[in-house]
Amino acid sequence: MTKINAADKMVQVMEAWGIDNVYGLPGDSVDTTIEALYRERAKIKFTQVRHEEVAALAAAAHGKLTGRVSVCLSIGGPGAIHLLNGLYDAKMDHAPVVAILGQIQSHLLNTGFFQEVNTPTLFEDVAVYNKLVTNPATLPNVMDEAIRMAYTHKGVAVLTIPDDVPDHKIADTFVPTAGQFQLEQPQARIQDVDRALAMIKKAKNPVALIGKGAENAQLEAKEFVERYAIPFIQTMPAKGTIADDHPNALGQIGKLGTKPAYEAMFNADLLILIGTDYPYAPYINHKIPAIQIDADASHIGHRHNVDLAIVADSKSALTLLNARGEVVAQRAFLEACQQNMRIWRAWMSDVQSKKHTGVLPSKLFSTMSQMAPEDVVWSIDVGTATSFGARFITAKPTQKYTISAWLGTMGCALPGAIAAKSAWPNRPVYAICGDGAFAMVMQDFVTAVKYDLPMVLVVLNNQMLAFIEYEQQSAGQQNYGIDLADIDYAKFAEACGGIGVNVKTDAEFKAAMEQYQNPTKPVLINAAVYDEAPLPGKIVMDEAKGYMKFGFEYFKDKFQIPKMPPLKEIMRQFL
Repeated sequence: MTKINAADKMVQVMEAWGIDNVYGLPGDSVDTTIEALYRERAKIKFTQVRHEEVAALAAAAHGKLTGRVSVCLSIGGPGAIHLLNGLYDAKMDHAPVVAILGQIQSHLLNTGFFQEVNTPTLFEDVAVYNKLVTNPATLPNVMDEAIRMAYTHKGVAVLTIPDDVPDHKIADTFVPTAGQFQLEQPQARIQDVDRALAMIKKAKNPVALIGKGAENAQLEAKEFVERYAIPFIQTMPAKGTIADDHPNALGQIGKLGTKPAYEAMFNADLLILIGTDYPYAPYINHKIPAIQIDADASHIGHRHNVDLAIVADSKSALTLLNARGEVVAQRAFLEACQQNMRIWRAWMSDVQSKKHTGVLPSKLFSTMSQMAPEDVVWSIDVGTATSFGARFITAKPTQKYTISAWLGTMGCALPGAIAAKSAWPNRPVYAICGDGAFAMVMQDFVTAVKYDLPMVLVVLNNQMLAFIEYEQQSAGQQNYGIDLADIDYAKFAEACGGIGVNVKTDAEFKAAMEQYQNPTKPVLINAAVYDEAPLPGKIVMDEAKGYMKFGFEYFKDKFQIPKMPPLKEIMRQFL
């Protein structure tokens, strides 16, 4: 019987599933696996990062962008702990990821040895599949099952492997199941579709909330909102599923959304949820009937009482809805929403003309959006970048847009850009992050340089945690602990071997984008940005009271009027 090293067989299983890249760092408790990856380096690339958190965030972004399982790897103990943040991002955004964790050798387990951490317990909450491998003969089967579970449950599979286990010879008999694996998507039932069509026909003011679950049904979703004259809102992870500048589009909802989306939601008489488990309940109208389309039955009724559930793949359901219903040529509610959006877009254009020093963030995002190639991949960080990206990037179905949606972890943009460029070397990649977020992962800009991953990365440098600044103000709290010491990120980029550019005006930023629109190496644009308020699309009463309390307490403490968002912007987004 032919024998093979267990680590080599495990890597062959990964190859069979189409895994072609592993993000991670080598080390003593995982070196046997690293050696196996070295032997198969022509088929599976190993991307060495400078911090394990970046490995997990990149793997999560890779899963979100491509829908394919991605792999991250680290030593046990401290390295494994560093992976947790990125793995929670994968868990919460439903990205398929396999994490390979090293562990001390088997005979030392449970002795309190150096760097011994009980990783099966530590990773229990984040994982859909979580195994400690102690038998070399089972390693290929366990890896095969881990990948299947990551796909099946759209989540994180974790394998803890003591370093001596993969170093054994095993029988070369295992056959991976990749060729037989196929996820069956639930199909819509005609009786449910016909009931939904009756509800849509009866409604005067229907509104659709479209989520990531409709990503595979871009054309069907577009036809649906056009066929039945329905205004639609897209969640942040779904941005660009239908073009942001579509006549029926109302942008996003919630704190990062638009006022027309908020007003449409609370003036609607029917809510159609398509592929979304949108978490911000206060921004959903709970007083109206709802239709929910979702392939995951556990999402049905999770956020809203549902009058009709269609447990089905969005593409299946929308295809039937489009085929069986009568066209609605005109709807007064849609026309009112479109007029609202024309006013909103005029406001957003006006925002970009305000007096300012430095680079105006709203104008920066608008400039990038206008210049972006049709197939660009956007990787947007958490903070003001999230807010301005939602509002001023006009995403298209031909583009990709990735963020840390549910975990909202700062530092996700650079790993996301690394993942995007690794997955699609020929596509342009634009990443945007705040100075606070970038500083958390900046060491891995050199990873982009090392692996020749040309991208444009913009740092919004205002020497402040700006989103938290306005978060504190809207809660009526005084700004504290938000100032950041300045770093010349352009010099840092050059020190890493990339291109660094400092820009201090809108014109300089536009010139830099024109120069590096198609870069040949990683480019970092360090933009000295104006402190522009990322105001909510609709300022609710509690936020208005918070701003008033902040202003009063500031004046009482410092005997001067605080710098506040322009009153015109506050009032029109409040009233």
